[in-house]
Amino acid sequence: MVETEPGSKNQNNCDVKKDDRKANGSKDIELTGVVSTLKEPVKDPEKGGNFEKADFERAIELAGYGKFHYLLLGVCGLVSTSEEMDVISMSFILPSAQCDLHLNTHTKGWLNSIIFIGMMVGAYCWGSVADSLGRKKVLIAISIMNAICIVASSFSQNYELFMFFRFLNGAALGGSGPVIWSYFAEFQPKTKRGSMLSFMAAFWTLGNLFVAGLAWVVIPSEIGYESERFQYNSWRIFLLICAIPSFLVAGLLLALPESPKFLLSRGRQEEALEIFKGIYATNTGKPRETYPVKQLISEEIFRIEDTMKEPVKGKYKNMMVDIMDNSKQLFLSPILRFTIISITINFTFHIGYYGLMMWFPEMFNRFDEYSRNHPGVEASICEVTSYVVQKGSHSQIGMCSDEIHSSVFMESLITVAAAIPSNIFAVLGMDRLGRKFFLLFSTISAGLCSAGMFFVYNKQNNLIVSAVFSSVISCGNAALDCLITEVFPTNLRATGVAISMVAARLGGIIGNVVIASLLDTYCPAPTFIVAALLAGGGLMCVFLPNTTREPLS
Repeated sequence: MVETEPGSKNQNNCDVKKDDRKANGSKDIELTGVVSTLKEPVKDPEKGGNFEKADFERAIELAGYGKFHYLLLGVCGLVSTSEEMDVISMSFILPSAQCDLHLNTHTKGWLNSIIFIGMMVGAYCWGSVADSLGRKKVLIAISIMNAICIVASSFSQNYELFMFFRFLNGAALGGSGPVIWSYFAEFQPKTKRGSMLSFMAAFWTLGNLFVAGLAWVVIPSEIGYESERFQYNSWRIFLLICAIPSFLVAGLLLALPESPKFLLSRGRQEEALEIFKGIYATNTGKPRETYPVKQLISEEIFRIEDTMKEPVKGKYKNMMVDIMDNSKQLFLSPILRFTIISITINFTFHIGYYGLMMWFPEMFNRFDEYSRNHPGVEASICEVTSYVVQKGSHSQIGMCSDEIHSSVFMESLITVAAAIPSNIFAVLGMDRLGRKFFLLFSTISAGLCSAGMFFVYNKQNNLIVSAVFSSVISCGNAALDCLITEVFPTNLRATGVAISMVAARLGGIIGNVVIASLLDTYCPAPTFIVAALLAGGGLMCVFLPNTTREPLS
Protein backbone atom coordinates (compact mmCIF):
# COMPACT_ATOMS: atom_id res chain seq x y z
CA MET A 1 0.00 0.00 0.00
CA VAL A 2 1.61 3.24 -1.18
CA GLU A 3 0.14 6.53 -0.09
CA THR A 4 -0.79 8.91 -2.88
CA GLU A 5 0.71 12.35 -3.32
CA PRO A 6 -1.26 15.26 -1.93
CA GLY A 7 -4.17 16.41 -3.96
CA SER A 8 -4.73 19.59 -5.86
CA LYS A 9 -3.14 22.73 -4.53
CA ASN A 10 -6.56 24.34 -4.48
CA GLN A 11 -7.96 21.69 -2.22
CA ASN A 12 -8.74 23.06 1.21
CA ASN A 13 -6.67 21.01 3.63
CA CYS A 14 -8.38 22.25 6.70
CA ASP A 15 -11.89 22.93 7.74
CA VAL A 16 -12.27 24.89 10.94
CA LYS A 17 -15.88 25.24 11.90
CA LYS A 18 -17.24 27.07 14.85
CA ASP A 19 -20.57 25.70 15.96
CA ASP A 20 -23.15 27.73 17.79
CA ARG A 21 -21.96 28.44 21.27
CA LYS A 22 -23.75 26.63 24.03
CA ALA A 23 -25.15 28.39 27.04
CA ASN A 24 -22.12 27.58 29.13
CA GLY A 25 -19.77 29.18 26.61
CA SER A 26 -18.11 25.94 25.51
CA LYS A 27 -16.75 25.47 22.00
CA ASP A 28 -16.54 22.72 19.42
CA ILE A 29 -13.84 23.23 16.81
CA GLU A 30 -13.85 20.71 13.98
CA LEU A 31 -10.48 19.91 12.41
CA THR A 32 -10.48 17.72 9.34
CA GLY A 33 -6.94 18.33 8.20
CA VAL A 34 -4.38 21.08 8.28
CA VAL A 35 -5.01 24.60 9.50
CA SER A 36 -3.79 26.91 6.75
CA THR A 37 -6.07 29.80 5.98
CA LEU A 38 -4.54 32.93 4.51
CA LYS A 39 -6.88 35.85 4.93
CA GLU A 40 -4.76 38.49 3.22
CA PRO A 41 -2.97 38.46 -0.13
CA VAL A 42 0.83 38.24 -0.17
CA LYS A 43 3.52 39.06 -2.67
CA ASP A 44 5.81 36.29 -3.84
CA PRO A 45 9.51 37.20 -4.29
CA GLU A 46 9.74 34.61 -7.05
CA LYS A 47 7.42 36.85 -9.08
CA GLY A 48 9.36 40.00 -8.40
CA GLY A 49 7.73 41.31 -5.23
CA ASN A 50 8.65 41.52 -1.55
CA PHE A 51 7.10 38.76 0.52
CA GLU A 52 5.43 40.75 3.29
CA LYS A 53 3.26 38.13 5.05
CA ALA A 54 3.45 34.36 5.32
CA ASP A 55 2.02 31.43 7.25
CA PHE A 56 4.26 28.87 8.95
CA GLU A 57 4.80 26.59 5.95
CA ARG A 58 5.86 29.45 3.65
CA ALA A 59 8.00 31.04 6.38
CA ILE A 60 9.96 27.85 7.08
CA GLU A 61 10.52 27.29 3.34
CA LEU A 62 11.91 30.82 2.92
CA ALA A 63 14.25 30.27 5.88
CA GLY A 64 16.10 27.68 3.79
CA TYR A 65 17.36 24.26 4.78
CA GLY A 66 20.91 23.79 6.00
CA LYS A 67 23.21 24.17 9.00
CA PHE A 68 20.50 24.97 11.52
CA HIS A 69 18.44 21.88 10.67
CA TYR A 70 21.46 19.60 10.79
CA LEU A 71 22.41 21.00 14.20
CA LEU A 72 18.82 20.51 15.31
CA LEU A 73 18.90 16.92 14.05
CA GLY A 74 22.09 16.24 15.99
CA VAL A 75 20.74 17.57 19.29
CA CYS A 76 17.25 16.06 18.96
CA GLY A 77 18.79 12.81 17.76
CA LEU A 78 20.98 12.72 20.86
CA VAL A 79 17.81 13.09 22.97
CA SER A 80 16.35 10.02 21.23
CA THR A 81 19.65 8.17 21.62
CA SER A 82 19.82 8.84 25.36
CA GLU A 83 16.17 7.86 25.80
CA GLU A 84 16.63 4.51 24.05
CA MET A 85 19.89 3.86 25.92
CA ASP A 86 18.16 4.34 29.26
CA VAL A 87 15.31 1.98 28.36
CA ILE A 88 17.32 -0.79 26.66
CA SER A 89 20.18 -0.66 29.19
CA MET A 90 17.99 -2.62 31.60
CA SER A 91 18.03 -5.65 29.29
CA PHE A 92 21.82 -5.88 29.81
CA ILE A 93 21.66 -5.09 33.51
CA LEU A 94 19.17 -7.87 34.36
CA PRO A 95 21.52 -10.85 33.76
CA SER A 96 24.39 -8.95 35.42
CA ALA A 97 22.53 -7.77 38.52
CA GLN A 98 20.50 -10.91 39.28
CA CYS A 99 22.82 -11.93 42.13
CA ASP A 100 23.40 -8.42 43.55
CA LEU A 101 19.69 -7.60 43.67
CA HIS A 102 18.46 -11.18 44.22
CA LEU A 103 16.37 -11.28 41.05
CA ASN A 104 14.22 -14.03 39.59
CA THR A 105 12.24 -14.06 36.33
CA HIS A 106 9.24 -12.40 37.99
CA THR A 107 11.22 -9.54 39.56
CA LYS A 108 13.15 -9.10 36.32
CA GLY A 109 9.85 -8.59 34.54
CA TRP A 110 8.86 -5.88 37.02
CA LEU A 111 12.25 -4.19 36.75
CA ASN A 112 11.78 -4.07 32.99
CA SER A 113 8.28 -2.71 33.51
CA ILE A 114 8.79 -0.11 36.25
CA ILE A 115 10.42 2.34 33.86
CA PHE A 116 7.34 2.12 31.63
CA ILE A 117 5.04 2.76 34.59
CA GLY A 118 7.03 5.92 35.26
CA MET A 119 6.90 6.81 31.57
CA MET A 120 3.10 6.51 31.59
CA VAL A 121 2.90 9.05 34.39
CA GLY A 122 5.53 11.35 32.91
CA ALA A 123 4.29 11.25 29.31
CA TYR A 124 0.94 12.87 30.01
CA CYS A 125 2.24 15.37 32.58
CA TRP A 126 5.23 16.58 30.54
CA GLY A 127 3.36 16.53 27.22
CA SER A 128 0.54 18.66 28.61
CA VAL A 129 2.98 21.14 30.17
CA ALA A 130 4.86 21.38 26.84
CA ASP A 131 1.64 22.35 25.05
CA SER A 132 1.16 25.10 27.61
CA LEU A 133 4.65 26.46 28.43
CA GLY A 134 6.67 25.40 25.39
CA ARG A 135 8.88 22.56 24.17
CA LYS A 136 12.40 23.76 24.97
CA LYS A 137 12.04 24.46 28.71
CA VAL A 138 10.38 21.10 29.27
CA LEU A 139 13.09 19.21 27.37
CA ILE A 140 15.86 20.80 29.46
CA ALA A 141 14.06 19.95 32.73
CA ILE A 142 13.46 16.37 31.55
CA SER A 143 17.12 15.83 30.59
CA ILE A 144 18.44 17.05 33.94
CA MET A 145 15.94 14.99 35.95
CA ASN A 146 16.68 11.91 33.85
CA ALA A 147 20.45 12.15 34.34
CA ILE A 148 20.18 12.64 38.11
CA CYS A 149 17.86 9.63 38.51
CA ILE A 150 20.18 7.37 36.50
CA VAL A 151 23.15 8.34 38.69
CA ALA A 152 21.09 7.75 41.83
CA SER A 153 19.92 4.32 40.63
CA SER A 154 23.53 3.26 39.98
CA PHE A 155 24.29 3.82 43.69
CA SER A 156 21.21 1.89 44.89
CA GLN A 157 22.17 -1.19 46.91
CA ASN A 158 18.85 -3.04 47.03
CA TYR A 159 15.99 -4.02 44.74
CA GLU A 160 13.40 -1.65 46.25
CA LEU A 161 15.55 1.50 46.05
CA PHE A 162 16.67 0.60 42.54
CA MET A 163 13.01 0.20 41.51
CA PHE A 164 12.18 3.63 42.99
CA PHE A 165 14.85 5.49 41.03
CA ARG A 166 14.03 3.56 37.86
CA PHE A 167 10.43 4.76 38.27
CA LEU A 168 11.58 8.39 38.56
CA ASN A 169 13.89 7.80 35.60
CA GLY A 170 10.85 6.62 33.64
CA ALA A 171 8.81 9.64 34.74
CA ALA A 172 11.45 11.87 33.15
CA LEU A 173 11.82 9.74 30.02
CA GLY A 174 8.04 9.68 29.57
CA GLY A 175 8.07 13.31 28.51
CA SER A 176 11.13 13.03 26.31
CA GLY A 177 9.46 11.11 23.47
CA PRO A 178 6.30 13.18 22.85
CA VAL A 179 8.01 16.53 23.40
CA ILE A 180 11.14 15.92 21.29
CA TRP A 181 9.16 14.57 18.35
CA SER A 182 6.78 17.53 18.46
CA TYR A 183 9.69 19.97 18.80
CA PHE A 184 11.69 18.51 15.92
CA ALA A 185 8.70 18.17 13.55
CA GLU A 186 7.74 21.80 14.09
CA PHE A 187 10.94 23.02 12.44
CA GLN A 188 10.55 20.91 9.29
CA PRO A 189 9.05 21.93 5.92
CA LYS A 190 6.44 19.49 4.66
CA THR A 191 8.65 18.23 1.78
CA LYS A 192 11.38 17.01 4.14
CA ARG A 193 9.48 16.22 7.32
CA GLY A 194 9.00 12.48 6.72
CA SER A 195 12.60 11.77 5.79
CA MET A 196 13.98 13.90 8.63
CA LEU A 197 11.69 12.31 11.23
CA SER A 198 12.82 8.91 9.95
CA PHE A 199 16.42 10.12 10.19
CA MET A 200 15.83 11.05 13.82
CA ALA A 201 14.23 7.65 14.46
CA ALA A 202 17.51 6.11 13.27
CA PHE A 203 19.15 7.60 16.37
CA TRP A 204 17.20 4.99 18.37
CA THR A 205 19.22 2.36 16.53
CA LEU A 206 22.42 4.27 17.32
CA GLY A 207 21.37 4.28 20.97
CA ASN A 208 20.84 0.52 20.84
CA LEU A 209 24.21 -0.01 19.16
CA PHE A 210 26.05 2.22 21.60
CA VAL A 211 24.47 0.65 24.69
CA ALA A 212 25.16 -2.90 23.41
CA GLY A 213 28.78 -2.06 22.62
CA LEU A 214 29.25 -0.23 25.92
CA ALA A 215 27.77 -3.18 27.83
CA TRP A 216 30.14 -5.56 26.04
CA VAL A 217 33.15 -3.45 27.07
CA VAL A 218 32.19 -2.50 30.62
CA ILE A 219 30.01 -5.22 32.19
CA PRO A 220 32.32 -8.27 31.74
CA SER A 221 35.25 -6.27 33.14
CA GLU A 222 36.15 -6.42 36.82
CA ILE A 223 36.29 -2.67 37.37
CA GLY A 224 34.57 -1.19 40.38
CA TYR A 225 34.61 -1.34 44.16
CA GLU A 226 33.13 -3.97 46.48
CA SER A 227 32.93 -4.24 50.27
CA GLU A 228 30.58 -5.93 52.73
CA ARG A 229 28.23 -2.94 52.88
CA PHE A 230 28.69 -1.19 49.54
CA GLN A 231 29.10 -2.36 45.97
CA TYR A 232 29.84 -0.30 42.90
CA ASN A 233 30.69 -2.92 40.33
CA SER A 234 30.84 -2.95 36.54
CA TRP A 235 27.11 -2.96 35.73
CA ARG A 236 26.66 0.10 37.96
CA ILE A 237 29.51 1.90 36.18
CA PHE A 238 27.85 0.96 32.89
CA LEU A 239 24.64 2.60 34.14
CA LEU A 240 26.55 5.71 35.25
CA ILE A 241 28.08 6.14 31.78
CA CYS A 242 24.58 5.89 30.27
CA ALA A 243 23.70 9.12 32.14
CA ILE A 244 26.31 11.21 30.29
CA PRO A 245 24.23 11.87 27.11
CA SER A 246 21.38 13.30 29.20
CA PHE A 247 23.69 15.82 30.90
CA LEU A 248 25.11 16.74 27.49
CA VAL A 249 21.66 17.21 25.95
CA ALA A 250 20.58 19.65 28.67
CA GLY A 251 23.50 21.95 27.80
CA LEU A 252 23.06 21.70 24.02
CA LEU A 253 19.36 22.53 24.18
CA LEU A 254 20.20 25.94 25.63
CA ALA A 255 21.65 26.89 22.24
CA LEU A 256 18.41 26.09 20.36
CA PRO A 257 15.29 28.29 20.05
CA GLU A 258 11.70 27.54 20.99
CA SER A 259 9.49 25.96 18.33
CA PRO A 260 8.18 28.74 16.04
CA LYS A 261 5.14 26.61 15.22
CA PHE A 262 4.29 26.46 18.92
CA LEU A 263 4.76 30.23 19.28
CA LEU A 264 2.43 30.86 16.34
CA SER A 265 -0.18 28.56 17.86
CA ARG A 266 -0.03 30.79 20.96
CA GLY A 267 -0.32 34.00 18.95
CA ARG A 268 3.30 35.09 19.60
CA GLN A 269 4.12 36.13 16.01
CA GLU A 270 6.95 38.53 16.81
CA GLU A 271 8.92 35.91 18.75
CA ALA A 272 8.35 33.35 16.01
CA LEU A 273 9.50 35.84 13.35
CA GLU A 274 12.78 36.45 15.20
CA ILE A 275 13.39 32.70 15.29
CA PHE A 276 12.74 32.40 11.55
CA LYS A 277 15.24 35.21 10.96
CA GLY A 278 17.83 33.35 13.02
CA ILE A 279 17.23 30.11 11.08
CA TYR A 280 17.50 32.02 7.81
CA ALA A 281 20.79 33.66 8.83
CA THR A 282 22.29 30.34 9.98
CA ASN A 283 21.24 28.45 6.85
CA THR A 284 22.10 31.08 4.23
CA GLY A 285 24.85 33.13 5.87
CA LYS A 286 22.94 36.31 5.00
CA PRO A 287 21.98 39.11 7.46
CA ARG A 288 18.81 38.54 9.48
CA GLU A 289 17.33 41.76 8.08
CA THR A 290 17.23 40.32 4.54
CA TYR A 291 14.76 37.59 5.52
CA PRO A 292 11.85 38.31 3.13
CA VAL A 293 9.00 37.69 5.58
CA LYS A 294 8.08 40.80 7.55
CA GLN A 295 4.90 39.58 9.21
CA LEU A 296 3.59 36.15 10.17
CA ILE A 297 -0.02 35.10 9.99
CA SER A 298 -1.17 33.56 13.28
CA GLU A 299 -2.76 30.16 13.44
CA GLU A 300 -6.48 30.35 12.68
CA ILE A 301 -7.25 28.02 15.55
CA PHE A 302 -5.53 30.40 17.98
CA ARG A 303 -7.55 33.37 16.74
CA ILE A 304 -10.81 31.47 17.27
CA GLU A 305 -9.89 30.07 20.67
CA ASP A 306 -8.45 33.37 21.88
CA THR A 307 -11.74 35.16 21.33
CA MET A 308 -13.73 32.45 23.10
CA LYS A 309 -11.59 31.90 26.20
CA GLU A 310 -12.21 33.88 29.33
CA PRO A 311 -8.97 35.36 30.71
CA VAL A 312 -7.50 33.47 33.66
CA LYS A 313 -5.34 35.25 36.18
CA GLY A 314 -2.16 33.59 37.35
CA LYS A 315 0.55 31.87 35.33
CA TYR A 316 0.17 28.41 36.88
CA LYS A 317 -3.60 28.55 37.01
CA ASN A 318 -3.61 29.45 33.33
CA MET A 319 -1.28 26.51 32.61
CA MET A 320 -3.60 24.08 34.42
CA VAL A 321 -6.59 25.43 32.49
CA ASP A 322 -4.69 24.88 29.22
CA ILE A 323 -3.74 21.34 30.21
CA MET A 324 -7.30 20.37 31.09
CA ASP A 325 -8.69 22.05 27.96
CA ASN A 326 -6.17 20.31 25.68
CA SER A 327 -6.92 16.93 27.22
CA LYS A 328 -10.65 17.47 26.81
CA GLN A 329 -10.31 18.41 23.12
CA LEU A 330 -8.47 15.16 22.34
CA PHE A 331 -11.56 13.22 23.33
CA LEU A 332 -14.04 15.31 21.37
CA SER A 333 -15.07 14.73 17.76
CA PRO A 334 -13.41 14.79 15.23
CA ILE A 335 -10.03 14.47 17.05
CA LEU A 336 -11.45 11.59 19.11
CA ARG A 337 -11.08 9.18 16.17
CA PHE A 338 -7.38 10.00 15.78
CA THR A 339 -6.83 9.67 19.53
CA ILE A 340 -8.45 6.22 19.80
CA ILE A 341 -6.62 4.82 16.75
CA SER A 342 -3.23 6.20 17.81
CA ILE A 343 -3.69 4.77 21.32
CA THR A 344 -4.60 1.35 19.91
CA ILE A 345 -1.69 1.20 17.46
CA ASN A 346 0.87 2.35 20.05
CA PHE A 347 -0.41 -0.13 22.61
CA THR A 348 -0.23 -3.19 20.36
CA PHE A 349 3.01 -2.13 18.63
CA HIS A 350 4.96 -1.61 21.84
CA ILE A 351 3.81 -4.87 23.41
CA GLY A 352 5.82 -6.47 20.64
CA TYR A 353 8.62 -3.92 20.40
CA TYR A 354 9.56 -3.74 24.07
CA GLY A 355 8.05 -7.08 25.04
CA LEU A 356 10.53 -8.94 22.84
CA MET A 357 13.43 -6.51 22.29
CA MET A 358 14.13 -6.12 26.01
CA TRP A 359 14.20 -9.90 26.50
CA PHE A 360 16.58 -10.70 23.64
CA PRO A 361 19.79 -10.53 25.75
CA GLU A 362 18.12 -12.73 28.38
CA MET A 363 17.12 -15.28 25.72
CA PHE A 364 20.59 -15.20 24.15
CA ASN A 365 22.02 -15.85 27.61
CA ARG A 366 19.68 -18.82 28.15
CA PHE A 367 20.54 -20.36 24.78
CA ASP A 368 24.23 -19.86 25.55
CA GLU A 369 23.87 -21.59 28.93
CA TYR A 370 22.01 -24.52 27.37
CA SER A 371 24.52 -24.98 24.53
CA ARG A 372 27.46 -24.96 26.96
CA ASN A 373 25.89 -27.72 29.02
CA HIS A 374 24.53 -29.67 26.02
CA PRO A 375 27.14 -29.35 23.23
CA GLY A 376 25.73 -30.12 19.79
CA VAL A 377 22.17 -30.70 21.09
CA GLU A 378 19.37 -28.70 19.45
CA ALA A 379 16.44 -27.44 21.49
CA SER A 380 13.49 -25.09 21.09
CA ILE A 381 13.15 -21.89 23.05
CA CYS A 382 10.68 -23.62 25.37
CA GLU A 383 13.01 -26.57 26.02
CA VAL A 384 15.87 -24.17 26.74
CA THR A 385 13.72 -22.16 29.13
CA SER A 386 12.52 -25.30 30.89
CA TYR A 387 16.11 -26.42 31.48
CA VAL A 388 17.33 -23.04 32.77
CA VAL A 389 14.38 -22.68 35.16
CA GLN A 390 14.33 -26.25 36.48
CA LYS A 391 18.01 -27.25 36.46
CA GLY A 392 20.07 -24.25 35.43
CA SER A 393 21.00 -20.82 36.80
CA HIS A 394 17.35 -19.82 37.45
CA SER A 395 16.51 -22.92 39.50
CA GLN A 396 16.40 -23.07 43.28
CA ILE A 397 19.09 -25.74 43.32
CA GLY A 398 21.37 -23.84 40.96
CA MET A 399 24.05 -21.43 42.12
CA CYS A 400 23.37 -17.79 41.28
CA SER A 401 25.57 -16.72 38.40
CA ASP A 402 25.81 -13.26 36.91
CA GLU A 403 28.46 -14.21 34.37
CA ILE A 404 27.60 -13.29 30.78
CA HIS A 405 29.72 -14.72 27.99
CA SER A 406 30.96 -12.44 25.24
CA SER A 407 28.88 -14.28 22.63
CA VAL A 408 25.72 -12.90 24.26
CA PHE A 409 26.91 -9.31 23.77
CA MET A 410 27.99 -10.07 20.21
CA GLU A 411 24.58 -11.54 19.37
CA SER A 412 22.84 -8.53 20.92
CA LEU A 413 25.04 -6.19 18.88
CA ILE A 414 24.26 -8.09 15.65
CA THR A 415 20.53 -7.93 16.40
CA VAL A 416 20.65 -4.18 16.92
CA ALA A 417 22.91 -3.56 13.90
CA ALA A 418 20.39 -5.40 11.70
CA ALA A 419 18.16 -2.32 12.01
CA ILE A 420 20.64 -0.01 10.24
CA PRO A 421 19.69 -0.99 6.63
CA SER A 422 15.99 -0.66 7.42
CA ASN A 423 16.58 2.78 8.96
CA ILE A 424 18.30 3.90 5.76
CA PHE A 425 15.42 2.49 3.73
CA ALA A 426 12.94 4.41 5.90
CA VAL A 427 14.84 7.70 5.52
CA LEU A 428 14.93 7.35 1.71
CA GLY A 429 11.39 6.07 1.27
CA MET A 430 9.23 7.62 4.00
CA ASP A 431 8.18 10.61 1.87
CA ARG A 432 7.80 8.47 -1.28
CA LEU A 433 6.08 5.30 -0.14
CA GLY A 434 4.32 6.87 2.83
CA ARG A 435 3.93 6.25 6.55
CA LYS A 436 1.16 3.67 6.19
CA PHE A 437 3.15 1.47 3.82
CA PHE A 438 6.06 1.21 6.24
CA LEU A 439 3.83 0.64 9.27
CA LEU A 440 1.84 -2.15 7.61
CA PHE A 441 4.94 -3.83 6.20
CA SER A 442 6.69 -3.65 9.56
CA THR A 443 3.91 -4.91 11.82
CA ILE A 444 2.95 -7.86 9.60
CA SER A 445 6.59 -8.90 9.07
CA ALA A 446 7.41 -8.51 12.77
CA GLY A 447 4.33 -10.57 13.66
CA LEU A 448 5.55 -13.40 11.43
CA CYS A 449 9.01 -13.21 13.06
CA SER A 450 7.46 -13.37 16.51
CA ALA A 451 5.49 -16.49 15.62
CA GLY A 452 8.60 -17.95 14.00
CA MET A 453 10.54 -17.78 17.28
CA PHE A 454 8.56 -20.74 18.53
CA PHE A 455 10.03 -22.89 15.77
CA VAL A 456 13.75 -22.14 16.22
CA TYR A 457 15.89 -25.03 17.50
CA ASN A 458 19.35 -23.57 18.04
CA LYS A 459 21.03 -20.30 18.98
CA GLN A 460 21.98 -19.51 15.36
CA ASN A 461 18.36 -19.71 14.17
CA ASN A 462 17.28 -17.68 17.19
CA LEU A 463 19.82 -14.99 16.27
CA ILE A 464 18.59 -14.82 12.64
CA VAL A 465 14.92 -14.48 13.59
CA SER A 466 15.74 -11.91 16.29
CA ALA A 467 17.82 -9.84 13.83
CA VAL A 468 15.06 -9.83 11.21
CA PHE A 469 12.53 -8.85 13.88
CA SER A 470 14.78 -5.97 15.00
CA SER A 471 15.17 -4.79 11.40
CA VAL A 472 11.51 -4.70 10.39
CA ILE A 473 10.24 -3.37 13.72
CA SER A 474 12.67 -0.45 13.37
CA CYS A 475 10.97 0.61 10.11
CA GLY A 476 7.59 0.52 11.81
CA ASN A 477 8.84 2.53 14.76
CA ALA A 478 9.98 5.35 12.45
CA ALA A 479 6.68 5.31 10.51
CA LEU A 480 4.58 5.25 13.67
CA ASP A 481 6.46 8.19 15.19
CA CYS A 482 5.98 10.21 11.97
CA LEU A 483 2.30 9.39 11.63
CA ILE A 484 1.31 10.04 15.24
CA THR A 485 3.32 13.28 15.41
CA GLU A 486 1.67 14.65 12.26
CA VAL A 487 -1.93 13.61 12.82
CA PHE A 488 -2.57 15.97 15.78
CA PRO A 489 -2.90 19.78 15.41
CA THR A 490 -0.12 21.99 16.83
CA ASN A 491 -2.02 23.20 19.89
CA LEU A 492 -2.70 19.57 20.89
CA ARG A 493 0.35 17.84 19.40
CA ALA A 494 2.52 17.22 22.47
CA THR A 495 -0.51 16.24 24.56
CA GLY A 496 -1.84 13.96 21.81
CA VAL A 497 1.51 12.27 21.29
CA ALA A 498 1.92 12.01 25.07
CA ILE A 499 -1.40 10.19 25.52
CA SER A 500 -0.41 7.86 22.68
CA MET A 501 2.90 7.29 24.46
CA VAL A 502 1.03 6.44 27.66
CA ALA A 503 -0.63 3.63 25.71
CA ALA A 504 2.78 2.64 24.33
CA ARG A 505 4.27 2.41 27.82
CA LEU A 506 1.27 0.41 29.02
CA GLY A 507 2.00 -1.95 26.13
CA GLY A 508 5.62 -2.15 27.29
CA ILE A 509 4.51 -2.98 30.84
CA ILE A 510 2.07 -5.68 29.77
CA GLY A 511 4.53 -7.06 27.24
CA ASN A 512 7.25 -7.46 29.86
CA VAL A 513 5.06 -8.73 32.69
CA VAL A 514 3.14 -11.17 30.48
CA ILE A 515 6.26 -12.48 28.77
CA ALA A 516 8.01 -12.84 32.14
CA SER A 517 5.02 -14.68 33.60
CA LEU A 518 4.28 -16.92 30.61
CA LEU A 519 7.83 -17.58 29.46
CA ASP A 520 8.58 -19.87 32.41
CA THR A 521 5.06 -21.29 32.87
CA TYR A 522 3.45 -21.58 29.44
CA CYS A 523 6.18 -20.94 26.91
CA PRO A 524 4.33 -21.07 23.54
CA ALA A 525 1.92 -18.27 24.44
CA PRO A 526 4.09 -15.09 24.37
CA THR A 527 5.33 -15.37 20.78
CA PHE A 528 1.86 -15.98 19.30
CA ILE A 529 0.18 -13.30 21.42
CA VAL A 530 2.75 -10.74 20.27
CA ALA A 531 2.36 -11.86 16.63
CA ALA A 532 -1.42 -11.36 16.66
CA LEU A 533 -1.26 -7.96 18.39
CA LEU A 534 1.42 -6.58 16.06
CA ALA A 535 -0.40 -7.55 12.86
CA GLY A 536 -3.84 -6.51 14.14
CA GLY A 537 -2.69 -3.17 15.51
CA GLY A 538 -0.80 -2.27 12.34
CA LEU A 539 -3.94 -2.66 10.23
CA MET A 540 -5.58 0.12 12.26
CA CYS A 541 -3.43 2.72 10.46
CA VAL A 542 -5.65 2.51 7.37
CA PHE A 543 -8.24 4.54 9.29
CA LEU A 544 -5.84 7.48 9.81
CA PRO A 545 -5.51 10.29 7.23
CA ASN A 546 -2.62 10.55 4.79
CA THR A 547 -0.07 12.96 6.29
CA THR A 548 2.74 12.35 3.76
CA ARG A 549 4.02 15.69 2.42
CA GLU A 550 1.04 17.50 3.93
CA PRO A 551 1.49 20.73 5.95
CA LEU A 552 1.45 20.35 9.73
CA SER A 553 -1.95 21.20 11.17
